[in-house]
Amino acid sequence: MSKAGSVIVPPNYKPTDKEEFMNSVMKEYFRQKLIAWREELLHESEETIHNTLQTTELQKPDLADRASAETDHALELRTRDRERKLITKINEALMRIDEDTYGYCEETGEPISVGRLDARPIATLSLEAQERHERMERTHRDE
Repeated sequence: MSKAGSVIVPPNYKPTDKEEFMNSVMKEYFRQKLIAWREELLHESEETIHNTLQTTELQKPDLADRASAETDHALELRTRDRERKLITKINEALMRIDEDTYGYCEETGEPISVGRLDARPIATLSLEAQERHERMERTHRDE
């Protein structure tokens, strides 16, 4: 297992299905991608706290203005809550990289396609397992 930072990811590197799955460069590529995503989310969250939540005036004299401000405020809080959950998933993905289980489907143990991981680096299921999972949810929801 390689430690973070000991592997250099070449500039313009894009993981492919043609190389060894989860080789040290590919793992470091995903580690850096996840860390950058987490930092971006944390930065946006800090901006929200400083700009929106501290300056939002919810006690506007006009009822329509107040309702609009409260709706914006609630939407912003829901967005931040979704991002908080996303940060938890990113942290879990980073732990899976350290444990050498990253990139493998939680249901089948098979590798998740590199394209899927690149598009959704927090994926824990292969596309087939995800589709099965969603079909089961729809079936149970319709009952």
